[in-house]
Amino acid sequence: MLNTKISKEDLERISGVNTRKCMKCGKCSATCPNFDAMDYHPHQFIDMVDKGNIAPLLESKAIWTCLSCMACLQRCPRSVEPAKLIEAVRLAVVRQQGENRLAAEDIPELLDEDLPQQAIVSAFRKYKK
Repeated sequence: MLNTKISKEDLERISGVNTRKCMKCGKCSATCPNFDAMDYHPHQFIDMVDKGNIAPLLESKAIWTCLSCMACLQRCPRSVEPAKLIEAVRLAVVRQQGENRLAAEDIPELLDEDLPQQAIVSAFRKYKK
C-alpha cells in the first residue's frame, strides 16, 4: 500500500504545474498518442490533482503509460503541462517503493555505448535523491 499523504501542494511544487490554470477543455487528452492505454487521461489527471483526489492516481497505470512526449503541452491553450504532473506522481510512487537509489559507483556497469548522455544524466538526477 502506498502512502496517500502526498498532497496537491506537494505535487504542484515538485512538478511546477498550477492545476488551477486548467480549463478542462480536453485538448491535451485528444492529442495524447497513448490515450487508449491510459486509465486516467491527461485532463482527468489534472482535475483529480486539483480536487485533491490523489490516492487513485498512485495506483494508476497512467503514470507508467504516459510517454512524457509533451504533446499535451503543445495543444494546451494555458500551458498547464499534464505530463510534468504525471511525472511528479510517478516519481513519488517510485520513491515510496524505495527504488530511488542510484549510487555514482553503480553507473559504469549500467552504461551502454548507444545510450545518450542525456539519458544517463536524467536517470542519475531522478534516482539520486
